[in-house]
Amino acid sequence: MFKTTSGQEYRREMWQLFQNIITLTDSYKVCHWKVYPPHMTHLCSYFEAREGGEYKEIVFFGLQYILKKYLAGKVVTKKWIDDAEKEWTEHFNDPTVFNRKGWEHILKKHKGRLPIEIKAVPEGTVVPEGNVLFTVESTDPACAWITNYIEPLLVQVWHPSDTATISREMGKIIWEALVRSGTATPENFAFKLHGFSFRAATSVESAAIGCAGHLVIFKGTDTYPAIELIRRCYHLRMAANSINALEHSVVNAWMKKKELEAYRYALDQFPDGLFAAVSDSYDIRYAVEHIWGGVLRDRVLARNGVLVIRPDSGDMKTLIPELLEIIGKKFGFYVNEKGYKVINDKVRLIWGDGINRHNIAGIIDAILESGWSLDCVNFGCGNGLIECTRDMQRMALKACFAIVDGEPRDVFKDPVTDPTKKSKRGQLMLIQEEENGKLVFKTVQKNSVNCEGKDFLVPVFRDGELLVDQKLADIRARAAVC
Repeated sequence: MFKTTSGQEYRREMWQLFQNIITLTDSYKVCHWKVYPPHMTHLCSYFEAREGGEYKEIVFFGLQYILKKYLAGKVVTKKWIDDAEKEWTEHFNDPTVFNRKGWEHILKKHKGRLPIEIKAVPEGTVVPEGNVLFTVESTDPACAWITNYIEPLLVQVWHPSDTATISREMGKIIWEALVRSGTATPENFAFKLHGFSFRAATSVESAAIGCAGHLVIFKGTDTYPAIELIRRCYHLRMAANSINALEHSVVNAWMKKKELEAYRYALDQFPDGLFAAVSDSYDIRYAVEHIWGGVLRDRVLARNGVLVIRPDSGDMKTLIPELLEIIGKKFGFYVNEKGYKVINDKVRLIWGDGINRHNIAGIIDAILESGWSLDCVNFGCGNGLIECTRDMQRMALKACFAIVDGEPRDVFKDPVTDPTKKSKRGQLMLIQEEENGKLVFKTVQKNSVNCEGKDFLVPVFRDGELLVDQKLADIRARAAVC
C-alpha cells in the first residue's frame, strides 16, 4: 500500500505505476517458462486481424508508441527484478513461479534490454483482413520464453488500429458525399469529422492513443492528449486544430432569459475567425431563426469569420435538413455546380453528439436527399471514434514458429469447434503482389516456393533499439482517403 506524506510524494509514487516491464503481463505468463518444450531456443509469434471482422481492411497504427513507451532502451533493472519476484511470489503463493534466472540473464548479457526483434508493416498501411501485421521473435536462444511474455503490451495496438480504421471508414463515406454534393478537396475533408473523445475514454492514455488513430485520417480534435502523444512519438508538433467554442455550461450560466445576451457577449469576445456556438440548451429552432438569424444576423454577416451553429439534440436525419432550410432562408444560399444548395459562407452547422460509424451514412444521405451539400455540415464524434473492442477486427497474436532441440517447428492452433480461429504457421512474410490492377497482400512462408516479392514486414525493433522512427506525415499519406 502506498504511504505518502505530501502531494508531491504521492505523485512521485504514482509515476512509478506500470513502469516495471516484468509485471506488465498477464499473470499466467509468468509460469510459462517452466512448461515450454525443454531446449526451445527460438519462438516467433505474429499479430493479425483475423477474417470475419467488421471491416475488410485495417489501418495499422500505434505500435511505435508502445515500443517507445514500454520496450525501448534498458527496461530491466535489479530493483525491478527484486520487486517482481516479491510480487509474483505473493500473487501465486509460489516461490518457484518467477523466472529470476532468466531476467538476470537479460540484465547481465543484454544490459537490461529485451532480446527480441519485431518486424511490422509500415504504420498507416491499409491491409486486408487475415494478413500478418507484425511478427515478434526472440533473438537469444536462452530467452525464447520472452516472445509471448510481452504479448499483452503488443496486442494493445488493436485500439489505435481500430480507431484509425473507424475514422477511415467514416472518412470514405464523407469523401464520397463531398464528391457527390460539393467541394471535395483534401483541405475541406480534413476537418469534417472533429474528435470529441477525451471524456469518452477510460483513461488519459486510452484517450491519447485511441484519438491519435483518428488523427491519422483527420486534422481536427479537442482531445489534446492525442496531439501531445503524436508530438513525442510521431514527429509532428501540431497534428490537429480546434476553434473557439461554447459549451452548455457557458450558455446555461447566463440562464434561459438571457440566452440572447450570452450569444451576443460571445460574439464580442470572438469577433474574428471560426466560432462554434452550441445552441440547443432550450429551443434550437428559436435560437437559429430568431436569435442567430434574427437579432444577431447582421453581426454574424459582418464578422470576419464563420459562425458554426451546433445543434446536438433531436433526430439528426430530420432536424439537420430543417435547420439548414432556416439558415438558408435567413442568411442566403446558392446552388453549386453539382445542383446542391450551399449556405452563405458566414454560417455552418456542426452536429457533435451521437455520431458513429453505424449512423453517419444515413445522416449524410438525409442531408443530401434534402438538397443540401455536405459543405454546409461538419460532424463531431466522441464515443463513436473510440467505441470498439478487440473483437471488432478479431485481432490476436499467436505463435507460428519455434526451434526445439535444434529442429524448426511450425506452431499453430486449429480448433475443430471454430475453424475461423485456425492460425498461421511457419516463418511469415507479407508479400505484395499485383493482381487485377490492385495491390493484394498475401501471407506466405519464408521458405515457400511462392514467396517471391518484397516483404512488407520491416524490422522496426531489435534488442532494445528502435530501428525505424516513423513520422505522422508519412503515416497519413499511406492511409489517405483522398
